[in-house]
Amino acid sequence: MTGAGLMECKQALVAATGNLEAAIDVLRKKGVAAAAKKATREAREGVIAQCIQPGARVGILVEINCETDFVAKNESFRAFCDDVARALAANPQSDLEAARTAQVARIGENIKIARAYRMEVQGNGLVAAYIHTGAKVGVLVEVGAGKETTVAHDEFKQLVKDITLQIAAAHPIAVAREQVDAAVVAKEREIARDQIKNKPPQVVEKIVEGKLDKFYQTTCLLEQGFVKKNSEISVKEHVASVAKQLGDEVTIRGFVRFQVGEAFAA
Repeated sequence: MTGAGLMECKQALVAATGNLEAAIDVLRKKGVAAAAKKATREAREGVIAQCIQPGARVGILVEINCETDFVAKNESFRAFCDDVARALAANPQSDLEAARTAQVARIGENIKIARAYRMEVQGNGLVAAYIHTGAKVGVLVEVGAGKETTVAHDEFKQLVKDITLQIAAAHPIAVAREQVDAAVVAKEREIARDQIKNKPPQVVEKIVEGKLDKFYQTTCLLEQGFVKKNSEISVKEHVASVAKQLGDEVTIRGFVRFQVGEAFAA
């Protein structure tokens, strides 16, 4: 009923003089106390979990941290992570503290629901998720279509799946160059200029722009070489090819890519 160990249950029943409901309360209080005690311990391991609701119009990506990789591979912990993803997909305001506390008591490590990102399709399109082997990297993407009928085509579904794999493998930071943070672009410009000092200003600017183009080709999803085609064409070209085949307009509207521990690295 509680997931507590045999001896803990026995001790709780003794403390409650055999009253089952009272014994459960004893265990719950111990669990809360244990969770509070463990809350100060670092939790830098963990997994990325996902949930795509039926119809593929709502999806969520969640990072849940624990203290050790051993626990991150534990079936009970993984099941808890899946439950969290389902709950937050259904209701982003879900109160999961009681479930988290109970899991801390069961697992014996500090557990944190670190971050979550939820997508909901506006108009025609699909959301899809991909969790890489080991559950250390996860991707959530929304791809839109002009026509409602396009979404049902296998070619469209395959494209959406391929885009999730691209994002996981190539780690873009934005869909298009216009979406890259201005501060990031400014930093890249500064670094490029520092690499080519003592040249005429017009030459410097031309070289800087060339270096920025290469930066965009590496970090912007649409400009990256499409991994599945050995980078012979860009992602933008592949999307355009599939769109032409479907006779529709296809747009990558947005994505997130989570990697366990990114917040600590930052």
